[in-house]
Amino acid sequence: MSGHSKWSNIKHRKEKSDAEKGKLFSRIGKELVMATKQGGPDPESNIKLKDVIAKAKAANMPNESILRTIKKAAGDMNLDNYEEIYYEGYGPGGVAIIVEAMTDNRNRTAGDIRHYFDRFGGNLGQTGCVSFLFEKKGVILIERTEDIDVETLMTVAINYGAEDFNVQDEYFEILTAPADFSTVRENLENNGYHFISAGIEMVPQTTIKLDNPKDEEMLTKLIDNLEDMDDIQNVYYNWDRE
Repeated sequence: MSGHSKWSNIKHRKEKSDAEKGKLFSRIGKELVMATKQGGPDPESNIKLKDVIAKAKAANMPNESILRTIKKAAGDMNLDNYEEIYYEGYGPGGVAIIVEAMTDNRNRTAGDIRHYFDRFGGNLGQTGCVSFLFEKKGVILIERTEDIDVETLMTVAINYGAEDFNVQDEYFEILTAPADFSTVRENLENNGYHFISAGIEMVPQTTIKLDNPKDEEMLTKLIDNLEDMDDIQNVYYNWDRE
């Protein structure tokens, strides 16, 4: 079910204005800063940084912006120290939500997240209240085009450690264990494949549909407002929004 949900999320984001691209680059920039400060500016020796660079390229972030961010992070250790925090709760209709934040002020971030959950009919819960409904996975999406041979791609992915390979109408989805993500991603890249997206994500084990239009409206507003927050990196949920 993960691919269907993931693809619908990507299409939903693409429907937003171009301003969203700037926010996406800002979020990836935070990850570049954190990875650089934790492991250094050389992607060959800093696997985390190498993965974030691949994520940035998949999002069409300009190469000069990537290099500039890494150089700045390496040269200025006084840049904001972000910490990664996960918040969990339920949205309208019982949809499970995990919010991934990267913030330099956890009190501000927690307060803002709670405000939106309360405002749009959700319930922010304790750590662990919904995470059992998700599984951390490496997720790689490749656009399905006529020049890609399915069997060849599947063989390359599986041989380098992919756990699952799903063929959909518009894309191929490759799932990995988190520890194998870097190896699979790098070898696919070396074999000439380009990604729609590539990263470690919280993948819902099952998804649910909503029958109540009001719940759908409120849940959409909740997700949109959370995703618009500067401190938020990702919002994961088990709603099948198609």
